[in-house]
Amino acid sequence: MTSETAPAAAELIVWRTLLRAQARLSHRLQAELLARHDLAPGSYDVLMHLGEAPHGRLRMNDLADRVLMSRSGLTRLVDRMQRDGLVTRQSCASDARGLFAALTPEGRARLAEAAPTYREVVRDHVLSRLDEPDVRTLGRILDKLADEGDPA
Repeated sequence: MTSETAPAAAELIVWRTLLRAQARLSHRLQAELLARHDLAPGSYDVLMHLGEAPHGRLRMNDLADRVLMSRSGLTRLVDRMQRDGLVTRQSCASDARGLFAALTPEGRARLAEAAPTYREVVRDHVLSRLDEPDVRTLGRILDKLADEGDPA
């Protein structure tokens, strides 16, 4: 890497600060969700995405993409959640190989119990520290970073 392409020290500090902020929020979410609801953040993410989906179900491949997990990792997580009665698997009528993960009534109840805790942690540790212009700016920055297209 030449000096023209090497990130400047200030840029690396921003990058490390972003990583540290994300890690702190993740740890706080994990601690609160486990302590209050015996629910890991990955399980919460699955419940949240299923809760937002039509009929409370998503194809396993689509769910894996939404929760940012590998297919095998999601399969193991859904296995555990199924044993806990939070989700079920349903076959796909139009594709015999396709499977849906579907929210159970127990899963919907756990989501309803845990969602206020999730929102509280995000509000207390992120949003309460930002004013409205900061929130809009952060949203625009994160949209740029999350965009999977080619850089402009």
